[in-house]
Amino acid sequence: MAGHSKWANIQHRKGRQDKARSKLFSKLAKEITVAAKMGDPDPEKNPRLRLAVKEARTSSVPKDVIERAISKSQAGDGDDYEEIRYEGYGPGGVAVIVEAMTDNRNRTASVVRSTFGKHGGNLGETGSVSFMFEKKGEILYPTTAGDEDTVMMAAIEAGAEDVESSDEGHAIYTADTDLADVSAALEATLGEAESTKLVWRPTTTTELDLEGAQKLFRLIEVLEDDDDVQRVTANFEVSDDVMAQLD
Repeated sequence: MAGHSKWANIQHRKGRQDKARSKLFSKLAKEITVAAKMGDPDPEKNPRLRLAVKEARTSSVPKDVIERAISKSQAGDGDDYEEIRYEGYGPGGVAVIVEAMTDNRNRTASVVRSTFGKHGGNLGETGSVSFMFEKKGEILYPTTAGDEDTVMMAAIEAGAEDVESSDEGHAIYTADTDLADVSAALEATLGEAESTKLVWRPTTTTELDLEGAQKLFRLIEVLEDDDDVQRVTANFEVSDDVMAQLD
């Protein structure tokens, strides 16, 4: 996220809730099952599965849950899932991308469309907002990984494209196809990352006031609460003052 990592703030705040944590585990396990089904069940031979397992581990998903998710792929689970991307506008004209994994396209589309409508947004066609984002690899490190210069040099040597450092930590960005290689190189110099995943990175942002932020965050929270929704990304920008009021 350009400027401050406001989206990360929301994730951390929600992550303190047991319900959100349980849903996160379930979504990560689903991604592992589907990734293993689509490729090799060995993470070392399946780049998508390797990233899914790494993200699960950094999110503290228990080892037995990860292993069970991989085993399910070999038992036929995940056969009927398809990945769908929905795009639209939330309150304040913020662009929103919803990534879902579902076994019932009509059900998921109906829920997502209804949720946008009930919370001041409008669901658009595929491509209606994605042009305002770039698909990138994102690697997050805490401030304890090193100062800004140390992390920047390590990222450059690893082949990363960009680094954003703040009081919250370091966000390192790569080409989507380079994520696995850059992540491995960084791990050798900086240690294990807090998060390694593919993201939609905004190329332009929309600033929100308190009311707009409250409405947008409610929309995102309701979307994320749906079992079919894997990830929600939005190109909002919120000032520190507004964020403090939300916390």
